[in-house]
Amino acid sequence: MASQIIHFAGLSDRDRKAASPLPKLAAGDRLELHVRGEGGKEQTLLIPPSATAAVEALLAHMLRGERVAVLAEDQELSPTEASAILGISRPLVVLRMDRGDLPFRYVGKHRRSLLRDVLALKAELDTRQVAIDALAEDTEDLIQHHGL
Repeated sequence: MASQIIHFAGLSDRDRKAASPLPKLAAGDRLELHVRGEGGKEQTLLIPPSATAAVEALLAHMLRGERVAVLAEDQELSPTEASAILGISRPLVVLRMDRGDLPFRYVGKHRRSLLRDVLALKAELDTRQVAIDALAEDTEDLIQHHGL
């Protein structure tokens, strides 16, 4: 199964300026969506508490001018799609798959990984990168201040 974006959207500059960010929600706060139809009929929909964080994140990204995509966690991705998320080349994604760093399955002759596995690998790679950057900074400090 090829990956499908459930919805991909962004806000125009005019809409971003007209919209206001959600206030930080506290425990027990409720998020409601008011919908006014063409005929003027209004409906109020209660957003479940488990979905409020997703709505907050979605709106925050859109208000910063970023385009967002909503994907299912169990969505399968091709190596090319995974490479875009990971920020590495497709051949490196395949190497990670072959080494066992990224679980995958074959669909015919094509490899597919779950989005949640790709995101888990991304978190691991990001953590490693932070450690490498800190080590490089410490090394520069030792060289500049201690002549090592």
